[in-house]
Amino acid sequence: MSEEASVISPDDVLQTLMNDGTIDAIRLKIITQLKANEELKNNTIKMVEQSKVLNTPGAEKQTKRELFDALRQELESSVLEKASKSVWEIILDQKGIGKDINETVEKVFCRLSGREPPLFPSIVESGPQAEKEKTNEPEKEITKEKTKEKETETKRETDKERPEKKGKEKENSDTIRKRKYIDTNTEEDGDEGASRSSI
Repeated sequence: MSEEASVISPDDVLQTLMNDGTIDAIRLKIITQLKANEELKNNTIKMVEQSKVLNTPGAEKQTKRELFDALRQELESSVLEKASKSVWEIILDQKGIGKDINETVEKVFCRLSGREPPLFPSIVESGPQAEKEKTNEPEKEITKEKTKEKETETKRETDKERPEKKGKEKENSDTIRKRKYIDTNTEEDGDEGASRSSI
């Protein structure tokens, strides 16, 4: 089998998901969650109650079908926009359906390409250990900051001590020079005295 033949396209994965009924199952889950969305329901009811169609004089004389058609014409785009936003929130939720979709797509891709899941272990990592590490992240940051502060403080103290040490070293070298000078002069004076006394 050539390399080109073994490349799996998104269409291959999608076709497999459609053929095995996975897409229908996901769609059903999304619709169920959408129907259970109380916020979306309440927003839609509020929009209908405040609509021009229902608040126009003579609306009560219209048939249900006429009212429904008029409401649909007035509110359809704004209601669908809110519903679409809710659907995307459901799809992208990495703790619910979004996570299921990612895992399902990855499994199908791996099955078709002959690879072993997970493809991205660092992203897939979850569970108590990952949660624990996330919880400990602020503590790690605090520890890092404290360590940096200590290092900076130590460096400052070391920098303060260096001029003092240099000063002491200079004093010591000056003292040694003075002693050598005195010793040398004393020896010369002693030699001169000895030569005078011998004369």
